Amino acid sequence: MAGRMCISLLNALVRGNVIFRNQECVRKSKRVVLISRCHARSLSSISTVQPDLSSHLAGKTYSDLYELSVKDPETFWGSIARERLTWTKPFDQVTDCDLTSGKINWFLGGQLNVSVNCLDVHVAKDPDRVALIWEKDEPGTEERITYRQLLERTCRLANTLKSYGVQRGERVAIYMPVSPMAVVAMLACARIGAVHTVVFAGFSSEALAGRIQDAQCKFVITCNQGVRGGRIFDLKPMVDKAVKSCPSIRHVFVAKRTNNSVPMGKLDISLDEVMAGQSSVCAPEPMDSEEMLFMLYTSGSTGKPKGIVHTQAGYLLYASLTHQYVFDYTPGDVFGCVADIGWITGHTYLVYGPLCNGATSVLFESTPVYPNPGRYWETVQRLKINQFYGAPTAIRFL
Repeated sequence: MAGRMCISLLNALVRGNVIFRNQECVRKSKRVVLISRCHARSLSSISTVQPDLSSHLAGKTYSDLYELSVKDPETFWGSIARERLTWTKPFDQVTDCDLTSGKINWFLGGQLNVSVNCLDVHVAKDPDRVALIWEKDEPGTEERITYRQLLERTCRLANTLKSYGVQRGERVAIYMPVSPMAVVAMLACARIGAVHTVVFAGFSSEALAGRIQDAQCKFVITCNQGVRGGRIFDLKPMVDKAVKSCPSIRHVFVAKRTNNSVPMGKLDISLDEVMAGQSSVCAPEPMDSEEMLFMLYTSGSTGKPKGIVHTQAGYLLYASLTHQYVFDYTPGDVFGCVADIGWITGHTYLVYGPLCNGATSVLFESTPVYPNPGRYWETVQRLKINQFYGAPTAIRFL
């Protein structure tokens, strides 16, 4: 029965100009990858695209690379890390791991900055390439942000954070809907060495407070309101309620998603106004490979939410490489991941993976059924999305 349902869904999607890469993915995967037939390459080309490789690996087939990654992982990962990432200081040891004792270290001695790898390297080559397409709640009102613009906004926010005392290693909570400002907030933290912890904007004030307390956050970045499914919902009042039980909070930075005013207290900073007066240049902080990049909490559905730590170099390389290989990304593609930025999928395949690869990433603010159940497919066609990444639950809901 499950197989027949999967094939029926596949046939329906084919008729709608969208196809699955793999018919089994609905049953076997927690997420679904689709490709627009109008704009995608032949399925036979999947996994043939090679990353930039050093002389150790150049010319090898996919099978050769896989075999090398298993038999000689230090050569494989070391070569790819040197070629794929931009380092402030080269690493002198690829790995020092012992799974029996839980010791995991990658690229020891190396230093880099994640925001440089996601922004500066692309601005130097092609500053007017589109980095983000913000698919707002209302169809046809999308906004495009180039890599140059994204770098400038990131630097302005980074300078704002520093001017209000945010220091390297300090935790910053981000409670925002899917938007360019949320991406800017993550990258600005990475640029100055602060640790971001993004909290899904649909969570309650109690859930937000618990994560702020556990991570010992000193700052919050949020919006006045959010827009989704044709309605406006409050965010700032949720933060106000949360920080009442969080004495560690020094400032709350409030960006504007709507033109509606919200109460502002003594901790609150009007982010748009302050950013406008900041420089669009901010020197990146060199970070050790194993320093913390971000914390992201589990959903809490099976107990108290647990903060999962992700470090700098190893995570970024993983995000970049899997984005290219798993999704068959090649330069010029428009990549559409409709996950929320508050989850690890959003971190990896909305932000860090695509931007490290210089891709154009779609930020989907709305719902799959607004203004009608054809929203996903209309968006794919209008934005000419090459890879569409979503959840089976959302597809079944349609």
